[in-house]
Amino acid sequence: MKKKSILERVAAVPHTVWMIMFIVAPMIFVLFFAFTDINGNFSFINITRLAQYSNVFLLSIGFALIATVICLLIGYPLAYFLAKTKPSTQKILVLLIMLPMWISLLIRTYSLMALLDNGGLLNSLLNQLGLADINIVGTTQGVILGMIYDFLPYMVLPIYTAITKIDPKCLEAASDLGCNNFKVMTKVIIPLSAPGIISGITMVFIPSISTFYISQKLGAGKFDLIGDTIERLFQNVGTYNVGAAISLVMMILITISVVVMNKFSGNDDDGGIIV
Repeated sequence: MKKKSILERVAAVPHTVWMIMFIVAPMIFVLFFAFTDINGNFSFINITRLAQYSNVFLLSIGFALIATVICLLIGYPLAYFLAKTKPSTQKILVLLIMLPMWISLLIRTYSLMALLDNGGLLNSLLNQLGLADINIVGTTQGVILGMIYDFLPYMVLPIYTAITKIDPKCLEAASDLGCNNFKVMTKVIIPLSAPGIISGITMVFIPSISTFYISQKLGAGKFDLIGDTIERLFQNVGTYNVGAAISLVMMILITISVVVMNKFSGNDDDGGIIV
């Protein structure tokens, strides 16, 4: 194994310091507060209290799963369409998909509220047409719609990357062997784009299960998800230890999700962005 030079070691120092300060240290703090009481004494009481939030976990997981499945159903055809367009058109369409990602999630969520709220643009247009209002903000559909709107690009881009890396000779060989378009899609394209699919599922599911701002605004505060609970518990001095325990469980769930997704993805050389 080649020994690193002094210059390489020095260049790695800022990255190492950054990881220690903003990744390792916060995780240690969460672990410490999760297993201590308000007086700093070692205790499992925070872990035992997690059963009180089982409904919150189930609701958050359910919302995240629904949003992820819908993003996959929308994102895969869109990614396939992008991959089959002309290279010049691909660049424009990919730019349009990435453009919302350059804007803060807060601004995107507020913009969606301006469109969907009771007095928003959508209902104002419906009123002018003599139609009834559509109540979306403050409903389950509103929260899930917000997740889909904010995280759909994270599903499209990995799948698009995986499809564009499929060798056209594989498709030609499948056609020569008698496969119709449906079999080419199900037997060749989808299996070869599996790394992108799994990467997209991971990148949508993880932020969906931990989100809190979307549920607060598009859910009108009616839905208490994991992110909302953690935020509320950390705002109160007497309950931040419980918030740390829930955060620890979230880190474990996310780690398990990533490990499982990467295990099933196999080799990621065919495309995708495996986290």
